[in-house]
Amino acid sequence: MFEGLSERLENAFKKFKEKGKLNGDDIKRGLREIRLALLEADVNYKVVKNFIERVEKRALSSEVIESLTPFQQIVKIVYEELIETLGGSARGLELGSSRPAKILLAGLQGSGKTTTAGKLARFLKKKGHHPLLVSTDIYRPAAIEQLKVLAQKVEVPFYEPQAEEKPVEIVKSALEMAKNNGRDIVIIDTAGRLHIDEKLMEELIELKQNFNPSEVLLVVDAMMGQDAVNVAQVFNERIGLTGIILTKIEGDARGGAALSIKEVTGCPIKFLGVGEKLDALEIFYPERLAGRILGMGDILTLIEKAQETLDIKKAKELEKKIKKLEFDLEDLREQFRQIRKLGSLKEILKFFPGLGSKLNEIEFDEKELIKMEAIINSMTKQERRNPKIINASRKRRIAKGSGTTIQDVNKLLRSYEEMLQLLKQIRAPGKFQSMIRRLIGI
Repeated sequence: MFEGLSERLENAFKKFKEKGKLNGDDIKRGLREIRLALLEADVNYKVVKNFIERVEKRALSSEVIESLTPFQQIVKIVYEELIETLGGSARGLELGSSRPAKILLAGLQGSGKTTTAGKLARFLKKKGHHPLLVSTDIYRPAAIEQLKVLAQKVEVPFYEPQAEEKPVEIVKSALEMAKNNGRDIVIIDTAGRLHIDEKLMEELIELKQNFNPSEVLLVVDAMMGQDAVNVAQVFNERIGLTGIILTKIEGDARGGAALSIKEVTGCPIKFLGVGEKLDALEIFYPERLAGRILGMGDILTLIEKAQETLDIKKAKELEKKIKKLEFDLEDLREQFRQIRKLGSLKEILKFFPGLGSKLNEIEFDEKELIKMEAIINSMTKQERRNPKIINASRKRRIAKGSGTTIQDVNKLLRSYEEMLQLLKQIRAPGKFQSMIRRLIGI
């Protein structure tokens, strides 16, 4: 996500960093590079113009020109103005006081709207709500069936439209079902089209007028670039949006839509779809995304992801073992499994400051954790709990059983011993992740 833009901005900042002091010409040359970086990232040209004007005004002030660290001041200004361009602050869902609250999802076919409805239901359920899903897409039975399957996966009720029911009638019946079953939110997945047409707009306007939803959210594909911005602008003008959900953001290496859509449409981005799985929906935090773009990382999002994904009970048990220096290979195997739950190593490392644009330079094998786990799996319980008994013949058996080499087994055991030595010196659970990175050679 935003790899190209991050790299180009980093190169632009180098022009500032090369000089201890900056004058007006230095700043303008550097800003020209930033402007080109944003335009190449498919950011709307008016957004780029306004952004550069704001940065230039602040950068040419005495706070930068007379600063002992002008480079750091420039980065700070760009960071703050990026946050402003992205929307300023996170905007959560505004559900109002009436129950059940109604969330209307709109969008074109292929934007990921139906999948997003399932993700949103899961997200709200995790937050303690009791959602119900309903589809008004009577033109595509496959869309209704898809949402029904997603509802089963996230374990929330689904209202199945009856034959001949029209969209307004469907929503009325779904709301009645929600009231009777103690559901506090109804998520309405509407029909989509391959392109914007009058019939689509009229149907959305009718649903909005009849039910006055708390939220009217447009689901739009970030990979469409400026077309996504144009689509959002038309939807907002015709039906009035309260927010936007950008999907397929993980495949958008340029980032033009995310950086343009708020300033052009006036509608805040409320969520990002960051993958195909049903848990791949994130609240949109402008300051966090600005940090990722500038290579500052996003530790807060990683922590939230870890809290939701990892087994807290097992983590506390491990902490006790580390403090007592009772950490064995069974514990190490469990850590490999926990790390893999968070996603690929490359995806995890993107959250760390300073690594975003440098990940292509780091050589690591995503299969390394799987290989090490296979080696540990080939050991007996006695060997895992007391690795000192593993002699040459045992190493041959373990290597053969795991489909690896004796050298691989030796590497794992050697790394484990190094880790134990570090634990004796540190005994701090917070250092454990750096040890894991050392173990797998990244």
